[in-house]
Amino acid sequence: MAIIPRSSYYDKNYRQTAALIRARQPYLIRNIVTGTAIFGFAIGVYAFTIKAVAQDDFSDVQIPDAPSQPPHTPNAGVERAVSSTAVKK
Repeated sequence: MAIIPRSSYYDKNYRQTAALIRARQPYLIRNIVTGTAIFGFAIGVYAFTIKAVAQDDFSDVQIPDAPSQPPHTPNAGVERAVSSTAVKK
């Protein structure tokens, strides 16, 4: 069984030690600001996209009328031929 090598920054239960907390302290504010900026950019792109799509106007696009009969497609359905003698009986 392989054991994860221990670092001096973690105790025997793999929890952060005071040394790791002190080492990460200078980067805490920068990481929060960077994360907030990335999150804000993503939300901005999402909001812009939703707003741009909502403005689409399709009133100039002509919609064709529905066909009165569907086009004939051979072998698409099951149709049985009825002979004239079967209809007379």
